[in-house]
Amino acid sequence: MNTCSLLIHPHELSKSWIDRMVKNKIPTIALHPVGGPKSHENLKDLIERCKTKEFQSLIDYAYENGLNVEYEMHSMSYLLPRELFEKKPEWFRINKDGVRSSDWNCCAHNDEALDYIAERAAELAKSLYRSTDRYFFWLDDSRDSACYCDKCKGMSASDQQLKILNHILRRLKKDNPNAKLAYLAYFECLQPPVKVKPEKDIFVEFAPFDRDYHKPIEGNNQGETLTELLKTFGKDTAKILDYWYDNSLYSDYKKPPKEFSADVPVIEADFAYYRRLGFEDISSFACYFGDDYTELYGEVDISAFSKAYYNGL
Repeated sequence: MNTCSLLIHPHELSKSWIDRMVKNKIPTIALHPVGGPKSHENLKDLIERCKTKEFQSLIDYAYENGLNVEYEMHSMSYLLPRELFEKKPEWFRINKDGVRSSDWNCCAHNDEALDYIAERAAELAKSLYRSTDRYFFWLDDSRDSACYCDKCKGMSASDQQLKILNHILRRLKKDNPNAKLAYLAYFECLQPPVKVKPEKDIFVEFAPFDRDYHKPIEGNNQGETLTELLKTFGKDTAKILDYWYDNSLYSDYKKPPKEFSADVPVIEADFAYYRRLGFEDISSFACYFGDDYTELYGEVDISAFSKAYYNGL
């Protein structure tokens, strides 16, 4: 599936952003609530935005101009609220120190927890205004967040993630038979799962956070995992999520945003490399380019991303 997208924060969405996407012939705009320890609060904010006429009119405007809209988010702390820990501690993970903790994610072997998470995911899917059939309900935005209980400790973080996602997808398909769900290859989950096999319509989304953003990824240690990921999940639906335009990252996640300049040679080299491996769906974060950025520096130029995508098609 030849396509591409840019991910922006929901509060940065505007007609000018949509017009910019249309001008550059980028077919999908994805909305990404801010991650980190407050990701559950930011996801709640997105859900409330989806109910407003102002937000819905922007999404309608995007569709009227030929764009698709997707939503990509760290969702586990929303799907399994941390305040449930007092009543249901067994739903939560045991950390490396052997302590039951509500800090990140869940116990991947607690069926009650997985059922609860899946039901919440089904409701979340319904709340995302005019979403495509592809869902991106990532686990928590943290390293070392797997469970080490007696049942989970023999499984990698990747296997635990996939076990949870398979459970969610089966529930999503009861409401939407066309539902597809992303496995985020990120942090400890860059290595492919071994003990758990993906359900049909689980697709891989490769997000190489720990790369050198000013050197092509070919030859990078993270890039070496790509071939194995494709063997596990297949090429036809595989997706890249890179950081070429992530000005939130380059601004150290602090406002005001820094002035941005695209590293065009790296973008071009990476697109070529990803395509040689068989990736046809390529995206980038493009956060911190809202009205505040435009007022400081003018409108961001996304043409390098567009040109790299269309080169050779």
